[in-house]
Amino acid sequence: MRRLAAALLLLIGAAAVPAAAAGCRVALDVGHYTDSPGEISARGIPELVFNQALARRVAAALEDAGIAVTVINAAGDIRDLAERPRLAKEAGASLLISLHHDSVQDLYKSTWTWEGAEHAYSDTFSGYGLFVSGLNPAFAESRKVAADMGERLRQMGLRPSLHHAEAIAGEGRPLLDERRGIYRFDDLAVLRQATMPAVLVEAGIIVNRDDEPRLASDGYRALIALAIVQAARAHCQRPLPVPILPAP
Repeated sequence: MRRLAAALLLLIGAAAVPAAAAGCRVALDVGHYTDSPGEISARGIPELVFNQALARRVAAALEDAGIAVTVINAAGDIRDLAERPRLAKEAGASLLISLHHDSVQDLYKSTWTWEGAEHAYSDTFSGYGLFVSGLNPAFAESRKVAADMGERLRQMGLRPSLHHAEAIAGEGRPLLDERRGIYRFDDLAVLRQATMPAVLVEAGIIVNRDDEPRLASDGYRALIALAIVQAARAHCQRPLPVPILPAP
């Protein structure tokens, strides 16, 4: 997997984003923050650690591909979710990608002992998830970016988890695209408050004991990075929206 991902990223970097995409910039939002680090993995690692490592990998891949990138919350010190899309706008971002790692509802969790400590885990579900908000003003473009990303992930052999669509408490998210794993979740603050197209990526389920080591590997992160780079390139090659000016 690592060799394939590295080779594909080299090919991506070899094809620079055309000059017509000048002004295209991707903002990467590192999900969660130090005082609220997200889910705890099956082996006791906070989600924030996974998100930070993935952001570094994706940022490097975007730069190698010639796509401008701004990383938001790299140190995990931005508590205010509204601050993240605001910083993306200030940076001139035309696309916002929020990076996360997933979990499941407590009813699916059990406990096990790892290195002398007890941790919650669930091996019931496996896979990634992509989320867009219908309240985002660039909802249509957000869906296109998510579709491009999901298609690339499928082409590389990854599959989505559909557990967020279950009709149980805490889930029930509408599936916009079952094949590519795209959900609509209007109330996600970072996506809803963004003024540019925005997609939240759940790279995988870190409470799954088999998936966790894979999600921590450079090879898997490279595949996620490749999908984001290819989706960002397609976004950058599309005409940027023309602002609608008020009548004089």
